[in-house]
Formats: sequence, structure tokens, C-alpha cells
Amino acid sequence: MKVGGASGSGTVGGARTAGRPGVAGGFAPMGLEQAQGPAPMARTGPAAAVSTLDALIALQETPGPTERRKRAVVRAGRLLDALDSLKLGLLDGAPSTEAMERLQRLVREERAGAEGGPLQDLLDQIDTRAAVEIAKQEVARAA
Repeated sequence: MKVGGASGSGTVGGARTAGRPGVAGGFAPMGLEQAQGPAPMARTGPAAAVSTLDALIALQETPGPTERRKRAVVRAGRLLDALDSLKLGLLDGAPSTEAMERLQRLVREERAGAEGGPLQDLLDQIDTRAAVEIAKQEVARAA
């Protein structure tokens, strides 16, 4: 048997087209030949700076325990002043409607918490006394 050496290459099939894009049977993804260029990007601002600023403002707006206590004491002082003017009106024989309206408005205001303790008890007593005076005036007006 005779073995032949390396002879020239003979092609069995047709011409190869796998390496050329755009030719049928190639490996190019669909739609690439229609692309005009990169898609435009939306411009964004510096988001980190805005969120940091918002966080700082939120922290400043949140009252601390000292600020809440101060607000509660100021509100209690105004309630006591309104109760005093109502008492003076009652002693004169003609309770002032202005004093009563002021007392009702102050009772409706939001009450800042004092986180328990003797101050909280005192604030509760002042609110209760104001509510009792308002109820007494409403009963007297209805009668």
C-alpha cells in the first residue's frame, strides 16, 4: 500500500462565509446594521449633593428632647395664662368669650411630649384643668 504525502488541499464544500458580517449565515446580531450610533444619554444632576442637603434639613427640623421640653413648657405657660384670664372674668361676674376662645384654641394645639417624669404629669394636669373649664362653660351655655 502506498501512502501519499501531503497534497494540496481540495475543497469539498462551497466558499466559507462565517467570518464576514452581513452575509447570510454569518454571526452578526440582528439589527446592528440599522443602528445609527449610540443612544443619547439623559443628563442627570449631582444626586448625592441633593440627598445630603435634604438629610441635613430634615435633621435640623426634628426637635430634640430639649426643644420638645421647651415647647411643652411654653404651651403650658400660655394655657395657665388663659386659665388666669378666664378666672378673672368669672370673678368679675362676666366671663370673657375671648378668653374662652383663646383657651379652646390653646387646648387644640399640638402638645409636645416631655418624655414622662414630673413635667409630663404637670402638663397633663394643666390640660385636664383646661378641658374641665371648657366643659363647664359649654354646660353653662347650654342651660
